[in-house]
Amino acid sequence: VQLQASGGGLVQAGGSLRLSCTASTSIFSIYRMGWYRQAPGAQRDLVAHILSGGTTNYAESVKGRFTISRDNAKNTVYLQMNSLKPEDTAVYYCNAYNLVTRSASWGQGTLVTVSS
Repeated sequence: VQLQASGGGLVQAGGSLRLSCTASTSIFSIYRMGWYRQAPGAQRDLVAHILSGGTTNYAESVKGRFTISRDNAKNTVYLQMNSLKPEDTAVYYCNAYNLVTRSASWGQGTLVTVSS
């Protein structure tokens, strides 16, 4: 599956951004969709993921500030990021995990920069 992410940019601390990622698949429901991020010099870490039924999981560092959602009719997953902090600065990657084949696909990454 191919993933097209968008929505990154530069924002001041305390601001908000929304990331979007659209998947090119006709069976979106079998994918667990997620967002990961990678700061300079750091490993890629999970931010949040969501199953087709709406079950979500978040990293502790973003709980209460970020919300992941998906529109199964549009094959799209969103990440609403509020109360952004400089430490949220990273390249954010969309991930699609096929629950049947247990294989993962990655989007191209979108840069989020939070200035203090």
